[in-house]
Amino acid sequence: MTTVELIHTALASVHDPELHRSLPELGMVKSVEVTGSTAKLEILLTISGCPMRDRLQKDITEAVIAVPEIAAVEISFGVMDEAQRANIKKLLRNGRESFISFAQKDSLTRVIGVASGKGGVGKSSLTANLAVASAQKGLRVGILDADVYGHSIPRLMGLIGQRPTAIDQMFIPLESFGVKTVSMEMFKPERSDAIAYRGPLLHRVLEQLLSDAYWGDLDILYIDLPPGTGDLAISLGQLVPSSEILVITTPQIAAAEVAERAGRIAHQIHQRVIGVIENMSAYPCAKCGELTSLFGEGGGEETSRRLTQLIGGEVPLLGKIPFSPQLREGGDSGAPVVVSAPDSPSARAINEIVAKLILREKSLLGVRLGLA
Repeated sequence: MTTVELIHTALASVHDPELHRSLPELGMVKSVEVTGSTAKLEILLTISGCPMRDRLQKDITEAVIAVPEIAAVEISFGVMDEAQRANIKKLLRNGRESFISFAQKDSLTRVIGVASGKGGVGKSSLTANLAVASAQKGLRVGILDADVYGHSIPRLMGLIGQRPTAIDQMFIPLESFGVKTVSMEMFKPERSDAIAYRGPLLHRVLEQLLSDAYWGDLDILYIDLPPGTGDLAISLGQLVPSSEILVITTPQIAAAEVAERAGRIAHQIHQRVIGVIENMSAYPCAKCGELTSLFGEGGGEETSRRLTQLIGGEVPLLGKIPFSPQLREGGDSGAPVVVSAPDSPSARAINEIVAKLILREKSLLGVRLGLA
């Protein structure tokens, strides 16, 4: 092989950090020349001001400098034109126009909507931690922050102020702790701007976040739903009929009554309710180890019992997350507790729940098949 051919082979081992495809496959290698012992490369970026430029330059240099007879690497960057970007979109979407990949019959991605009857139960914090814990177990994971009015996932995942890379009408989710993440907050001019969408527009927002993002191949997509039983909860069932629902509650019996409604609406639109998680449960005293039930007891069991009775099949209580200052601190700092305090009681409880979710066998129990 010639030196130029060896360089092309080396470049095939370099992947775009966001698209996870090789540079030649994406059409990013415009030219390769060798002058003496110097390799001169022209690389096309998807957009001007690409945030991954420095990372690409480092990865390309390391790959090419390993080629025999190459002692120096010079890289010049250009920008793709519209036709070249269109080719990338076509490649990533297998030639199809914008569509929701998770709604296709051949999709192997589990879509889990994380729901609650009301706000303030720690739904978003648990969504972030469940996703990161799943990624730590080797799964390919994404989070879609569908809590349009109360989005908080970017802070919880340490992504405040960051914006996805856009390729025409397609955008690349941000990645943090091995989890691909999309939130409505990432598209607002200012973080403090309020969103005042209603009805059909909310449905369209969820549809676009699902279809216009290039998620790649995921094992699990967690969707942080708004609290209650509004438009977006119903839209998820319509857009991704195979999606499942995980209900979050607290130990209070009054909270269980409200949480039941989230599971009830999911059942009515033919989604499978896969379990209940009780957050802010009893926690051990740091000095004596005695358990303190700050928010009462029994809410998780009561929610599980009610939903099991409603659906006619078991809706298990998957676990209880003890009340934890570390869980709150991790959310404020943008480092989920399964990362910042992996040995804490709350992190251990979250990992136990994720293990159950991963090992769960598929079942048709409680699912309406729509057969005549």
